[in-house]
Amino acid sequence: MAQGYSRIKNPPLTKKEIEEKYKEIQEEMQEVLNWKEEEEEKLKDPKLSPQKKGAAKRALTKVARRIDTVKGQIIYWELRIKGESHFKANLEKNEFWANCKEKAEAEKRAKDEIELPKILRRKL
Repeated sequence: MAQGYSRIKNPPLTKKEIEEKYKEIQEEMQEVLNWKEEEEEKLKDPKLSPQKKGAAKRALTKVARRIDTVKGQIIYWELRIKGESHFKANLEKNEFWANCKEKAEAEKRAKDEIELPKILRRKL
C-alpha cells in the first residue's frame, strides 16, 4: 500500500540562507561578465588564428545564454528576499527565461531569412 504525504522533505530556507544564495549568484554574474570580457578581448587580438576566433565567437554565444540564466536566478533570489514564495519567484524566473528564448529564436529566424536569399543566389 502506498504511503501518503507525511511531512516537508526539506525545511524552508531561512532569510540568512536566501541572502547568501543571492550573494553567490551576484558573484557568479561577475565571473560570467569577466568571461565575456576575456572572449571579447580575444576577438580584438589581430594575431589570433581563425580557429581561435571561431572558438571565441562560439564562447560568446554560450556567455550570452549564461548571462540570461544568471539574470533569471537573480530575479528569483531578489523575489525570495522580498518575501515571495518559491512558487511565485520560480514562475517569474521561468517567464524571464521564456522571453529570452523567444528573442533568441526570433533573432535566429531573422538571420536565417537574410541568409536564405544569399544561398539561393549562389545556386543560380
